[in-house]
Amino acid sequence: MLRLERVTRRFGGIEAVHALDLAVPAGARLGLIGPNGSGKTTLLNLISGVLRVDSGRILLGGVPLEALPAHRISRLGIARTFQNLRLVRHMTVRENVWLAQHSLPGASALRRATTVERGRAERVTALLAALDLAGDAPVASLPLPQQRRVELARALAREPKLLLLDEPAGGMTPTETEAMGDLIARLVPPSVTLILVEHKIDLVSRLCPRIAVLDFGRKIAEGAPELVLRRPDVMDVYFGKTPFPAHSGEGPG
Repeated sequence: MLRLERVTRRFGGIEAVHALDLAVPAGARLGLIGPNGSGKTTLLNLISGVLRVDSGRILLGGVPLEALPAHRISRLGIARTFQNLRLVRHMTVRENVWLAQHSLPGASALRRATTVERGRAERVTALLAALDLAGDAPVASLPLPQQRRVELARALAREPKLLLLDEPAGGMTPTETEAMGDLIARLVPPSVTLILVEHKIDLVSRLCPRIAVLDFGRKIAEGAPELVLRRPDVMDVYFGKTPFPAHSGEGPG
């Protein structure tokens, strides 16, 4: 479904992503891990069109993405969340989730009484119920874990083919993290391809049967978590040469 071929992105003299190859089949669950500054968020930004590649190709179902603007990429079936929340803080929860659908085919910024719009309104209501969110609550009044749920609802409301989650449990306690993992496992349909960026290794291992490890913008390992996380080169760059325990909690920041 998604294929990256020799993708490179530079910021001045720094290569944030270097000649990276990656293939993610339809319906796959891939976790991206690595130290801070390893290129994980940059990679999501390249896939979603927030940033442009300097060289290489990104293809979704064979369609090249690297020259398309972000709004056109989104319309091809990609939705995402952000490490730094991008909610409309003066709006309510329901308005934020409704707004996320505005660029979909047949959508209207006004809540017109069409069959399509009624269906989307019902989907918003169902998502709010599934995520235990009060639709009329002002987003700015919510604690961080609830705001992250709103971000997830916004992404799911677009019914994407490819879902990119950038630290969906960032800043959460272990209990809150477990609850977020439950929601992702339950609400992301099996047909949706998922790429998850997280520092919390237990969460990644639980949700993703395959992980890729980045270091200085290079992919240094890919495979099943139980195998990759015990590789000496992975422990060296990510765990500070400390053997990976069976249940670690979370990695470094």
